Amino acid sequence: MRKKIVVMKTKLLDARISGAGSLKQQQEAQQRAEQAVAVAAEILQSGGLVAFPTETVYGLGGDALNPQAAKAIYAAKGRPSDNPLIVHIADEAQLALLTERVPEAAQRLMQAFWPGPLTMIFEKKAQVPESTTGGLSTVAVRMPDDAATLALIRRSGKCLAGPSANRSGGPSPTSWEHVLRDLDGRIDAILQGEDCRVGIESTVLDMTGQVPVILRPGWITPEQIAEVTGGKVEMDPALFVNRPRDVSDHSPPPKAPGMKYKHYAPKAEMVVLQGSVAAVRRGAQALVREKEAEGRRAVALLFSDGDPKETARTLFAQLRRCDEEGIEFIAAGAVQGSDSIGFAVMNRMLKSAGYQVLQVADDGSFLK
Repeated sequence: MRKKIVVMKTKLLDARISGAGSLKQQQEAQQRAEQAVAVAAEILQSGGLVAFPTETVYGLGGDALNPQAAKAIYAAKGRPSDNPLIVHIADEAQLALLTERVPEAAQRLMQAFWPGPLTMIFEKKAQVPESTTGGLSTVAVRMPDDAATLALIRRSGKCLAGPSANRSGGPSPTSWEHVLRDLDGRIDAILQGEDCRVGIESTVLDMTGQVPVILRPGWITPEQIAEVTGGKVEMDPALFVNRPRDVSDHSPPPKAPGMKYKHYAPKAEMVVLQGSVAAVRRGAQALVREKEAEGRRAVALLFSDGDPKETARTLFAQLRRCDEEGIEFIAAGAVQGSDSIGFAVMNRMLKSAGYQVLQVADDGSFLK
């Protein structure tokens, strides 16, 4: 007798309320969103998985205190089990479920930046399963700035373990359509919200030592953190090493997502070009012509508007569009300027390109 194959049907739950016209349409949208949240909450309570919107990227949520739900997240994403999951909460009282000690500096940072794109790492309570923390004794926590997701966390009564809602290693999803392309049939439901307005993952800040340490740069900058903590903040030295981190069995487990394994990468080969705006443009065009002459579909991906925040909002969507169009080679212009948001975006770009970087001279030639 042939074994029956069960295929999961991913539900689409519409929680979008913006854009409704008349008062009646607004009320209908609100009712639809509330029903969507209620259904999603029931799925989470039963141990299922729901993708949810945030201001950064879409997350893939499961009950953070349920070891089986956490394991299901890793399986759905194809994610290495020693890559920790960020836990999402809806109010500070939920921290008591996750950690016994919240430093005074962390309390000030919560007041300043929560809800928002800041994740903080604390020593975990024993009840937080190691399947959620990647085997670590610490837990990463944040409060997302999205009304539907905050309502979902409250309605479900669960802290949500929530990495990005995509297949592991690829560009993060910034729309519910991205999630559907990656995880359709692999998760129970998608809570449909608006496109993400930040576009890159949260800043990750380790609060377990004497001085806060940024492990992953993001929208909340070192300067903003230092202003709240009285100048006390450091950067992980690994952030300044422009090469892949050792992924051997002897390397320590990553303390935050995105520190160890391949991340954000499109299917195409990608190279980051550094130099002046004009030089990078000439160099990118030359590379595209060269690759097209070899019979490869190639594109120049240039960000010359001088606004790293706009680059952050669109980077992952543009990489995904390249995948959809069958692009085989991407010549990406490095973010211009040296501010902290630009540094965070470059962190993603370098990982996307596997740290392949070319320096371009003013005449468009490539430097050795």
